[in-house]
Amino acid sequence: MTDKTITIDIKLNENDDVRLLLGAHDKHIKVIEDSTGTLIHTRGELIQIVGEEQAAHQAEAVIHALQELIKRGINISTPDVITALNMVNKGSLEYFKDMYEEELVKDRTGKPIRVKNAGQKKYIDAVNKHDVVFGIGPAGTGKTFLAVVMAIAALKKGQVQKIILTRPAVEAGENLGFLPGDLKEKVDPYLRPVYDALYQIFGMDHTNRLMERGVIEIAPLAYMRGRTLEDAFVILDEAQNTTIAQMKMFLTRLGFNSKMIVNGDTSQIDLPKGTLSGLIHAEKTLKAIPKIAFAHFDAADVVRHPVVADIIKAYDEADLKDKR
Repeated sequence: MTDKTITIDIKLNENDDVRLLLGAHDKHIKVIEDSTGTLIHTRGELIQIVGEEQAAHQAEAVIHALQELIKRGINISTPDVITALNMVNKGSLEYFKDMYEEELVKDRTGKPIRVKNAGQKKYIDAVNKHDVVFGIGPAGTGKTFLAVVMAIAALKKGQVQKIILTRPAVEAGENLGFLPGDLKEKVDPYLRPVYDALYQIFGMDHTNRLMERGVIEIAPLAYMRGRTLEDAFVILDEAQNTTIAQMKMFLTRLGFNSKMIVNGDTSQIDLPKGTLSGLIHAEKTLKAIPKIAFAHFDAADVVRHPVVADIIKAYDEADLKDKR
């Protein structure tokens, strides 16, 4: 089969824009090459793509899509390149630019936070339209971070009065009993992704002040029993490690003018053998309720290093073989 050669003029407004497109040491170009199986040569303001015709056109389309973002003043990074590649493979690249139209919130440095892929966009849309949303999928898809971002956005807009973040106190290969402190102090290390998200947007000092005032509450799931959570944005993380009774208890805490997000990864259940996950049971039990939404993520939605998605796929395939 004869290779196709495509030449693109990448002339942009500033030299920095060209470097932004190519990435440090042409990193973005190398990611596109690896994903499409093409060879890409850069010469000044020209890019030459050589490869099988369909692959060459896909690489071209991705580069044009990234150029469009740069022209809009958006600083692209490797996750943006990977998202464009995933979308071109799925035939949905035409919606790539649309994801960057909505700014969820700004972080503490003033940098806008936006969704990174189609899976995240569906998740955000579900949260905007429903009071109870389940986010189900592998680690690295941004479920926890986006849930915290949406909670902060709602708090800043005055839509809720407080943010409540919780998770079940289930051991994940470590013994909580040997850790110092009370139950909350023992669980805090497992909520590190939640703290990281809060610190990125509010900064550590402001986050701590909000926690002292009770505007942000971080607590184990057991602390939710007997409460009615009104005017609150409530997030349950690591929900795959809830029992059926715990999940029912949590969901029935929902009060007026509140939202709930339940996040989990059903491939990472740490419950005792023979115990059914409350997350799996909830999906089967509640999927017919129109006011509840289920947003599913897969390996293609992972926003970490590209090899992470390959690792997840390999383990999923191995699990399927083991079940046969």
